[in-house]
Order: sequence, then C-alpha cells, then structure tokens
Amino acid sequence: MSQNEILAPLSVLDDTGHPHNFGWSKKPGLYYDPVLAASPRYRITESDRYIVHSPTHLVIFEVKDDGWLGYMSVSIISLRDKKRSTHVFQSLFPLGDFDMPTGSETGSIIWRRKKTHLDIVCMDDGVRIIKVEIPKFGHNRSLRGALVLSEPSASQSLITNQPWRSEKNAFRYTRCSPWYSAEGVIQFGSAEIIFTKGNGWGIFDWTRCARPKADIRYWAAACGMIDGKLLGFCVGYSWADFSMGTENGFFVDGKLHKLDQVTFHIPMSNWLSSWRFTSNDNRLEMSFYPHQERSEQNRLFNYSSSRRQVCGFFSGKAQLDDGSVIEFHNLTGFTERCKMRY
Repeated sequence: MSQNEILAPLSVLDDTGHPHNFGWSKKPGLYYDPVLAASPRYRITESDRYIVHSPTHLVIFEVKDDGWLGYMSVSIISLRDKKRSTHVFQSLFPLGDFDMPTGSETGSIIWRRKKTHLDIVCMDDGVRIIKVEIPKFGHNRSLRGALVLSEPSASQSLITNQPWRSEKNAFRYTRCSPWYSAEGVIQFGSAEIIFTKGNGWGIFDWTRCARPKADIRYWAAACGMIDGKLLGFCVGYSWADFSMGTENGFFVDGKLHKLDQVTFHIPMSNWLSSWRFTSNDNRLEMSFYPHQERSEQNRLFNYSSSRRQVCGFFSGKAQLDDGSVIEFHNLTGFTERCKMRY
C-alpha cells in the first residue's frame, strides 16, 4: 500500500475546520488547534498517556478529555504476580477544561483534585517529568513519586493523521514514541517501584481527534533493551482510513522503520493464551504472551466507551529498512481493544 510521508510542517485542519493533510511523519510537525475544528467540542478527544515499566511493574498514567466525559487514571500492574490496581477520577463535561497541550513537544498537564495531583512537564531538551500523589489509591494505600523520561539522541516518532471515509469531520492525529528511558521511584503503600537507567522504559501515546460516530481500535506497543539495542514498536488499526499512512512502525535506538499493515491474530475464546502478529509486507512476525488483563467501561447518555487491555511479553523478528533482520525476546508491553459509540 502506498503511504504518504509528510515532510514539512502542515495543519491537520483547513480554513473551514475540516481535516486534511493525511499521512504519516517521523517528526511531530503537524499543527492542531481544537478551536478551529468544524466538529462540536463534545466530539473532540484529547489524551496523553505514558506507559512505563521496570523489571517488576508496569505503570500507566493517562489524562483524557473525551468531551462528554473526562478522567485522570493511574494503573499499577505487577509483572511478577497477577496483582493490579487502578484509580480513576472522572469529570463530567470537561469540554476542553483540562487545557491539554495542542502539540506533543511542548506544554504541560497539571491535574488537581484536593490532595491528589498529576503533573506532566515537558522540558526544552525533550525530557518529561511525571509527578504523582494520590493519598488513597486502592485499599487506602498511598501512591506518590516522580519519574524522569529521557529520549535517545536523534530520536524519531511515528505521527499519523487519519480520516474516515464516511465522516468528513472525523480524524485522528496521533504520536507514538516507544523509546523513553525512565528513572525515578514510585512509592506504593509500603513498597517502592524503582526505575533505573537501563532498567526503566517508557512509551508516550498522544492523541488529538474528532471522533466518528463509532469505532473499534486495536493497538499494541512495547519497548526495552535487547542485546544492547533499544527496541520498541507500535502497531494498530481501526475503522479509520489508513490508505495514506498506518500506525505501524518498529524502532531501533530511536530510529523509525516504517511498516505497512499489521494484523492481530487474537484467540477470541481466551485472550490470555498466546497471540500472533503478522504484516502484509512480511517484515514483522511476532508472538505475544499475555500476563494479565484489565477492562474498563464508561457510559454517559448516548456516549459509551470500553477498553480491554492485556499486558505481557513480545517475541519475534522484524525486517529493518536496510533489509537486515533483528530478533527480540520478552519485550514488555501491552495490547488493547477500544470500542466507542455516541
């Protein structure tokens, strides 16, 4: 499939507020402003998500304004046993009140509710600092800590801008950067989750979009160090039109190797048995070995969303742009299916 690589800074919305300039890019140079969108504000979704992991835990931080419903959530998932805890703070009709940054390179998120806070600060050198404090997090245990996420030199991301064939106002503008190094400590009750250089990794998942009336999206990502190389990937598909650029890429030391279409072979009768992933260009073959899963559902009036996440470990091989093949084993990450309707 021919894909359109965007090489210059462009706007995702035209002068009338309708989406255009569809394709993919290695650098986050596309311009977005929700005020310009032709879609009503309740159809605009803005979300920032960080998935970080150490040898013992996977931690997910997410702030999302879904128009009708918004939330801040933190999940702590143990990679040694089947224990996990999630705390969600919901807000009705945020409609832009979260003041999410319009770009993925600058701006900060400051979320406050009484004694609870989540701060995500973007520094000039690409470093991101996450600070969290939740006095009562799962069985009244406290959660607090700080993480520093650093990017590799000359790093590239996978940026996509996708339309829907049947809905002219709908689009999804995304960035995925599965290559951060994470350092810091999360204090969870009496336990400490420690992230050190070489043993702490992070994935940045960023979305700004005007939602279609319904969608089902599959997505997976992972990162970590294998044989002295920093590897990562993001793959996925939905009901959007991917003819000008897919969400699929493999990363080595921060460099993107673009993939075409990837298929998830999911054992629908048991999501906790092994999965397979293949690409139509035969450049990616991998297996996913689930560890545990979590699910969530949200509903308000005629709006509903659900998400089913499975974390675990990926093994397989990928063909790079130069034709060489790299193999990887037990790369930590997760997969998910998201369903939305309004």
